[in-house]
Amino acid sequence: MDLRAIGMGLVFALIWSSAFTSARIIVADASPLFSLALRFLISGLIGIAIARAMGQSWNLTRDQWRATILFGICQNALYLGLNFYAMQTVEASVAAIVASTMPLLVALASWLFLKEKLRPLGVAGLIAGFAGVALIMGNRISSGVDLFGVALCGIGALALAFATLAVRSATSGGNFMMVVGLQMIIGSAVLFLAAPVFETIYIRPNLQWMTAFTYTILFPGLLATLIWFQLLNRIGAIRAATFHFLNPVFGVTIAALLLGETLGYLDAVGVAITTVGILAVQLSRQPVQRSKASI
Repeated sequence: MDLRAIGMGLVFALIWSSAFTSARIIVADASPLFSLALRFLISGLIGIAIARAMGQSWNLTRDQWRATILFGICQNALYLGLNFYAMQTVEASVAAIVASTMPLLVALASWLFLKEKLRPLGVAGLIAGFAGVALIMGNRISSGVDLFGVALCGIGALALAFATLAVRSATSGGNFMMVVGLQMIIGSAVLFLAAPVFETIYIRPNLQWMTAFTYTILFPGLLATLIWFQLLNRIGAIRAATFHFLNPVFGVTIAALLLGETLGYLDAVGVAITTVGILAVQLSRQPVQRSKASI
């Protein structure tokens, strides 16, 4: 992994983790599903316009269309939609911690159902990762966290894990900005249909809401997604997913700094254990480097 890939991964993890805090700010003054649908519509149109200006084509490969549709539904509509809805009642730090289980879920499903080999380090990482989340959730449950909201975050993580498994190796072929824009339009369409069914639509615009909404459109919406697709193409899904180990640390820290969310002793221990577990799982899935003598 070269320095450019490392830099891309760190920037992606930081921006991606900040989205939980900006989402918490948005849903304080607007209905979550409609807000997210509007965000995806704007982000998608901007992404497509940029892609066309860059000379990118609408003619995606079959695998790219499959990835675009699946990620549009599973990542944008389900994963982010459920997280936005949940953050009406749960803190941004809780949503970030539950979302961080995605690489653990992908590794577990690959091991159990796809017969992917997982080295002892990976097994230990799975145990540690889920134990860390259990420690945090046990502490939060005793403090009265909304279990329905936590369940929605968990279902969202499962949806993203499914999409990640379903579209492995489907990001090659270029046209990355076009893919980003189109999958946001798909997510937007699904959410615009769901919003009037599941919520009363309203927006109370103010400076804080507009700042968070604009930030979410430009950074987690466009920039982070574009970086992620480029990172997948540069180093592959397994290596790229390693950077998810930073999400619980960044997510909790940003929520504490900007929203004043408290981080107790058990929370800090749980975040540390989960972070180490995710890193162990991802490192265990890295291809084994063979020496020249064995080639």
